[in-house]
This record gives sequence, C-alpha cells and structure tokens, in this order.
Amino acid sequence: MSRSSKTWVLSLVIGVMCCVAGRVASAADVYDYDAVHSSITFKARHLDISWIHGRFNEATGKFSLDREHPAKSTFELSINVDSVDTANKARDEHLRQPDYFDVKQFPTIEFKSTHTKVIEGGYEVTGDFTMHGTTKPVTLVLMGGQEHDFKDVKRVAFSTELSVKRS
Repeated sequence: MSRSSKTWVLSLVIGVMCCVAGRVASAADVYDYDAVHSSITFKARHLDISWIHGRFNEATGKFSLDREHPAKSTFELSINVDSVDTANKARDEHLRQPDYFDVKQFPTIEFKSTHTKVIEGGYEVTGDFTMHGTTKPVTLVLMGGQEHDFKDVKRVAFSTELSVKRS
C-alpha cells in the first residue's frame, strides 16, 4: 500500500449497527452503539491488484430516532482508529503511522449528522465526516431501521457504505 497512491479508497461498512434503546422524555428513541452486535469493516486496494480487508474493533456512538419527525433525528459515530485490524500485526502498525492514519495526531474518525430524511427502506442522513483532520459533508443511505424487542431491550439495526478517497 504505497503512500504515494492517490487512488487509495477506503470503504467503511457499518454493518448491523445494532443499538440499544434507552427511553427519554421525548418523541424520539435514543440508542447507543452496540459494539457486540455491530461491525465497521473496510477494504482498500493494494498495488492495484488485490484488496486488503480489515475492521475497526472499537467505536462508540448514539442516535436519536424520531419516527414522527425524522428531520429531528440525529446520528453520531466515533471510530477509534488505533483499533484497526487487518489480521496482520505489522501492517496494522504501519497503518497507525503518520504516513497513513497517524493515530497519535488523529485518533478518531467521526460522523455527526446535520439532516435526516426518510427514504424507502431506511433513512438518508447528511452530516459531517471527519478523518485525518479533514471534515467533509457526506450523505449516508442507512438501510434498515426496523425495531426489534429482545429480552425487553429495544434494538434497531442499520447498514451503510461510504467510499473515501484518502488522497
């Protein structure tokens, strides 16, 4: 994975963002990111001939889902970049260095929503995506959002994908 590559693309997949609800005195349900039932995975081109697959093992987040007034819904996610895991310790350590993620200076990847609207099968969420000290507006299509009660705990799950050009 050459640092000079201007076409390095990181695809983050927030697969099964299961979240646990906590009731609050409002029309919205508030959920916390459930790390046990969630995954944040990525793939990146390697030498333009293959893909490297990996994951981030640590993240936190919460969202407030207002089904009656979706525009009032909010989504936040913070990924601990130091938790990068490609199943290769030497590569993971290299990814933590200044020529890639620079985890000492930029320890997290962040998303904070600014607007939410309902679409068929889920939600379209626009927000600020911050990676490596740069914040850009992005729009995520969150598929899912159906609630499920399991052992008296309300859960909801979403999946989305985002491609990021690292250059």
